[in-house]
Amino acid sequence: MKRSLRAWPFLPILLLVTASVAHAQLGTSTGTTTVSVTVAAEAALNVTNGTTNLTSTGTNFSNYTGSTSLTYFIRTTQSTGAGTLTLKVTADFSPSGGPSVGTPPTAGDALSYTCNVAAPGTACTGSQTSSTTASTSVGTFGADAHSNFAGNAATVSWTLTNDPKYKTGSYSATVTFTISAT
Repeated sequence: MKRSLRAWPFLPILLLVTASVAHAQLGTSTGTTTVSVTVAAEAALNVTNGTTNLTSTGTNFSNYTGSTSLTYFIRTTQSTGAGTLTLKVTADFSPSGGPSVGTPPTAGDALSYTCNVAAPGTACTGSQTSSTTASTSVGTFGADAHSNFAGNAATVSWTLTNDPKYKTGSYSATVTFTISAT
């Protein structure tokens, strides 16, 4: 005797209900994950004014002066961290005939600067002479230094000797600022 599914008209419905109940869970289920992050030392820099014009005011051959504003961002490690903010003249004044950092027309001509670095940085002390061969200090940072989220301010105030030997004209140099953190 052969049985047919037609003899069991409710069988497909029974199978569907049984399958859905078998997969249903009663109560509450939870799962967990561990979220981890390694926070590293970090440093960044924003030069606020991309062009700094040096001007001479006052008596004849008064030095040229101007200032460059910076915003720095820093985080150093807790126990042995440190950071530096430096500058270097990466392209000397051009065209030739005017001021020069690498080979000034008169001994003693210089592009010098003073620094102002908001806490947690420590500004360079006294007048610094810029160089085309080495980076020079603007500021330093100790262990566990943290800038504000929006950054902290720093300023480099420039003084360029106004030598009568300079030929008239417009001259420009490129100064590269570098910040680092450990």
